[in-house]
Amino acid sequence: MPYFRTLPNILYQSPLPEKISTSEYIAVKNIFRRIKLNANISGSTTIFNKYVIEDFQRPETIAEELYGSSTLDYVVILTAGINNIIEDWPLADHQVYNYALEKYGTTAKMNEVHHYESNEIRDQNNRLLLEAGLTIEPTFKIDGPGLQYRASGAAPITWTSIRESGNVTLTTNTLGGTAELIQETIGYPVTNLQYETNKNEEKRKIDVLKPVYLQQFLNDFKEAIKYSKHSQYITSSLISTESTEISPQ
Repeated sequence: MPYFRTLPNILYQSPLPEKISTSEYIAVKNIFRRIKLNANISGSTTIFNKYVIEDFQRPETIAEELYGSSTLDYVVILTAGINNIIEDWPLADHQVYNYALEKYGTTAKMNEVHHYESNEIRDQNNRLLLEAGLTIEPTFKIDGPGLQYRASGAAPITWTSIRESGNVTLTTNTLGGTAELIQETIGYPVTNLQYETNKNEEKRKIDVLKPVYLQQFLNDFKEAIKYSKHSQYITSSLISTESTEISPQ
């Protein structure tokens, strides 16, 4: 993998059993040498495109698709801000179900409520009162349209709870307050399985480097991983570790 070939070396005290003394060193790749994108450019629409990872895609297949070489998978990983490929890369849909079942133990627990989220709530003038998708407690409540002043004999003031299954008209003094009333008025439950599914779907959305900036990225990457001069410096691609040899007094 070219990523490891580009990493600088470090002289490390030999752990080999055939070594003669603790002063023997071997050159190994410094896998702890990491590069992170500058926060100022991360997510920039100028040099990145939005990309949605499909089931069974891997960094190397995306690199092949975008840059013509699977060996540039590390470019995909770095620009997507992925630190742990096992935890940060999305699972396939069927794997999410299996993962949730293993995590929660049974299908019953997997389908228990993880938390509640809000619907979009708008008043009679279509003004936004509550954003959709906010995590709320099962005791969350807000004052309803029934508390608003209206002239004697006037029609009740109505608000609207916007739902995928169909909007709900709200007229009561209080909205929410219990898990049951939240579901009737301003929110909906999210099960453990749906929570894991939603989290996995978010992992699918990554930034990828535009191909036109690839060569510049590779050049900058090679420069960034070079060593600067310090006490263990030998060359820009080689440093030494401290010797642990015990010197006689």
